[in-house]
Amino acid sequence: MQQRKIPLRRCTGCNEQKPKKELVRIVRSPQGEIALDRVGKMPGRGAYLCPSAQCLAKAAWSARWTRRSRPRSTSGSNKR
Repeated sequence: MQQRKIPLRRCTGCNEQKPKKELVRIVRSPQGEIALDRVGKMPGRGAYLCPSAQCLAKAAWSARWTRRSRPRSTSGSNKR
């Protein structure tokens, strides 16, 4: 039998790739609210974090969370 592919995601805090099930997803909704997505199906921009206080502190301190949770532009102004 073939092995199933394990989806990998990058932690926003420590910047390490880990299996998706080991990480916690944080979502910013279109209204700008931030919520913890336990199921992984909430709508909105999401970022993944390791379930540790250190990664949460690093992600909050760095600009990575801001960049990843920023809404995408729907206008055609960023086309190259």
